[in-house]
Amino acid sequence: MTLEQMERYRKQEDKHDYKVGDIFEIEIEEPEILGRLFAMNVKGIIHQGISEEERARKARSISEKDKEVVTAKVQFVDSETGDARIIIGHDYFTIRRADQLPGDRPEPDQELKVYVSVENVNGEEGKTYANISRRDPGMVRRLFEMEVPEIADGTVEIVAVSREAGSRTKIAVRATKPNVDPLGACIGPRGQRISTIIKELKGEKIDVIPYSDDVEKYVSAALSPAKVVEVNIEKGEDGQKNSCSVVVPNDQLSLAIGNKGQNVRLAAKLTGWKIDIKPEDDRFGLLSGKI
Repeated sequence: MTLEQMERYRKQEDKHDYKVGDIFEIEIEEPEILGRLFAMNVKGIIHQGISEEERARKARSISEKDKEVVTAKVQFVDSETGDARIIIGHDYFTIRRADQLPGDRPEPDQELKVYVSVENVNGEEGKTYANISRRDPGMVRRLFEMEVPEIADGTVEIVAVSREAGSRTKIAVRATKPNVDPLGACIGPRGQRISTIIKELKGEKIDVIPYSDDVEKYVSAALSPAKVVEVNIEKGEDGQKNSCSVVVPNDQLSLAIGNKGQNVRLAAKLTGWKIDIKPEDDRFGLLSGKI
């Protein structure tokens, strides 16, 4: 039984400090009345205690992996939904098809890197919900931390990540020490480090952006690979400077906006600024791409 259940049977004069693993004896005054019903009740109490302890153990185990990328083993894949049953450590979880990458084709016994995020249900200890995903932006962040030693030791810092999983990611980095090239550190010799991450993400494109406190430089870099002519900071209706208009060469407009607006959308999310893109010959915004 659990300690809580034991307290129901403890006598007032019993001052022993019981802990998990101790033996607690219960006096049975009328053993002749014990029958099948009593045995079933005891069995139910034992099973309940074991189940509660197993849930608590599983919650503790997965909580230790919160915000981490871990290797899971695929046990079973539902052919209809595409959901995959996976094993992390000794516990079973499900990664839904919606949380997998478009290029993922999990098969039984395959090993898969997944990102774990844990939330307490109603703030109750031991009652947790674990979200298993390969689409979370946190997965890209952790893969870079695992692959790039300069990020792991704090020489290079990841400032922000914006991601459309399976398609493109933009990640802003900066050096915390002088004479360190943050972009070179992330890309690695001959591009080996970033290639490893791209391979794990099934070919997802990754733009590594140098962070700058200068908004104009930061926004310009975030719109890479498009070239930027100028960035003009504008005040919003509330008087706050939270938007900017960006002028690009005429032949760079579609590149700056991206397919279905993806490039400017990711740049806006990365920088936290609203971005209005205009070609050089249309600075009044008639042909602009605004996010």
